[in-house]
Amino acid sequence: MEPTAFAVITGGGTSGHVLPAIAIADALVANGHRPDEIVYIGAKRGIETRLLPETPYPHHFLDVIGLQRRITATNLLFPFKLLKAIAAARVLLRALRPAVVVSVGGYASFPATFAARLRRIPIVVVSYDRIPGLASRVSARFATACAVAFDGSTLRRAHYTGAPVRRELVLLDRRTQRIPAREALHIPLDRFVVAVFGGSLGSKVLNESVAGMVDILADRGDIAVRHVVGDRFLAGAGAERSGERGIMYTVIGYENQMVQVYAAADLMVTRAGASTIAELATAGMPAVIVPWAGSADDHQTDNARILASVGAAVVVPENQLSARALADIVVDLVDNPTSLETMAAAAHHAGDAHRSGRLGALIERVAAQR
Repeated sequence: MEPTAFAVITGGGTSGHVLPAIAIADALVANGHRPDEIVYIGAKRGIETRLLPETPYPHHFLDVIGLQRRITATNLLFPFKLLKAIAAARVLLRALRPAVVVSVGGYASFPATFAARLRRIPIVVVSYDRIPGLASRVSARFATACAVAFDGSTLRRAHYTGAPVRRELVLLDRRTQRIPAREALHIPLDRFVVAVFGGSLGSKVLNESVAGMVDILADRGDIAVRHVVGDRFLAGAGAERSGERGIMYTVIGYENQMVQVYAAADLMVTRAGASTIAELATAGMPAVIVPWAGSADDHQTDNARILASVGAAVVVPENQLSARALADIVVDLVDNPTSLETMAAAAHHAGDAHRSGRLGALIERVAAQR
């Protein structure tokens, strides 16, 4: 029987997994596949339940939970929910008959990936952390191929493809789209714009330091800060500032216009999730990166070095983060536009592989083996 889907893309839990999954789907559509041939399978508790309905891709959410690194009561439910979710995924794959299953990692990827192995469907594992996560390491053992964002991966059957990045960023020209992006976001054209993004859930530590930075730079009428604090921190966020007398400060819970933000901003202050690092490089965005100190195996620090090592970013360890440190970095870059341009060029060069189209081509080759 002919397949009803070309590819199933699976993974999720956070936007760091879901946005790359959507980027892969977009790349496959750009290669000529219909959106209804690309099916997403994620988790009922993940942010995918918010993001996927806004896309043209069919989607299914399974009742699966993550395994905590500490002893918790929910860990007792993990094996039972996983087995039930694998059974549900097998039913879905039997109906969809995809030519390939693509895993972007995260706990939500386990059921469909294991079900694909049981049904002997080719699997492509997409790993965009320099240090692969647990889900990617496990799935790579039986994957047909692993698409990796960096040379020298330890995963089996690794192919250097660059990371999946949403197509709007791949096509983004910050110079030509700067003015319309600022107009769309209601940001003055004459300000130095700092965009702050602490991940889809937000970061309390980063939020507090940025709010303090805004206080320090309160009199700067040449600076605007657009701060994505995370929905859970929105109620306790600092007061916005209109910019009529000094700095302009806008606070947002969740950012739905990230591509416009990349086009409008002069500088990004971020965490160091792998998808964020790839997006910064693809867009050619200078950045101040604050790696999350609690990341597994300190992988965010390793991610941050990718851009810092080529001069595209300034890395501030979390234990050295302060309002004054951020303010000093921002003022230095405002006063040295040549340094900022050098950082932007280095970031853009680092994004060459992400814009190459190699990832979509690898998935096509694996699917052809079905």
